[in-house]
Amino acid sequence: MKTIEELRQFYDAVLLEDLQILEDKRRRVVNSFIITAAIVLAAGIAGFAITTGMGGPAPVAFVLPVVGLITGGIVFGVRRRDYAGDFKARIISQLVYFVDRNLTYNARACISQPEYMASKIFRQRPDRYKGDDYVSGRIGATQIEFSEVHSEYKTTSTDSKGRTQTHWHTIFKGLFFIADFNKHFTCEVFVLPDTAEKLFGRLGQKLQSLNVFRGQLVKLEDPEFERLFAVYGNDQIQARYILSTSLMDRITNFKKKSGRPVHLSFVGSKVYVAISYGKDLFEPRIFSTLLDFRPIQEYFEDLQLAVGIVEGLSLNTRIWSKS
Repeated sequence: MKTIEELRQFYDAVLLEDLQILEDKRRRVVNSFIITAAIVLAAGIAGFAITTGMGGPAPVAFVLPVVGLITGGIVFGVRRRDYAGDFKARIISQLVYFVDRNLTYNARACISQPEYMASKIFRQRPDRYKGDDYVSGRIGATQIEFSEVHSEYKTTSTDSKGRTQTHWHTIFKGLFFIADFNKHFTCEVFVLPDTAEKLFGRLGQKLQSLNVFRGQLVKLEDPEFERLFAVYGNDQIQARYILSTSLMDRITNFKKKSGRPVHLSFVGSKVYVAISYGKDLFEPRIFSTLLDFRPIQEYFEDLQLAVGIVEGLSLNTRIWSKS
């Protein structure tokens, strides 16, 4: 895998020229935001002056700020989207190619909802599903794909006045990764963050055992792994076969390296990995300079984390063959 020093050389030799061009565009986006804020403020002051002069509320006093806000918001939104698209085309695409030349990048695509549901990691069907920054290709002998995904479900409530409100709740937001595991399993295995035992101790273990929709709770002889994860499967023997001692070690190390909630499933002939993030991973910054190496390093490290799943889980070690 590429090093930070190699990234620094790539930054200076390739990315810096494009970043300087994009920095000018970023400043124009910020200026449009400032102009919008100034227009709304001026319209508000004018509206207040008109209201004061007329001795009472005047419709124009409310119309002026609203018109200014809508007009400025549209201009700012268009420029921001154009800037983000240009940034991804110039910078993120090149970073992906730098990380591995066998990978391709599509800023507007994402892991499909059917593939997301096929993982069976998150059982609730989303009412709203979106994503972007799709990367696919082959690392060694392993076919992979990953993207950002944000899935949500909705609930409705009625207040005391009979008004219906819709509320959106996140099911998953983060990086969703799929790779060929080179074996078709007859069972399904789910490796989930062990939150119940952390919160409730022995009662948590009992609650885990009642998770019948994912199969049986699989007990493994690895205390550290079991402290981090709860494992479910519909075949105890094959689940232990899949989760060998070495694989459990690799999953534990990956969890520590990522520092984030990690879900895995082994379904069919694929391994699915969902890594939770609270931020958009590959979006450009608006209100801070692009001419700073640290943000580029963060994009690079997020890409390396995803691609590193292949090495981290030794997916290129072909110890099985598909039937």
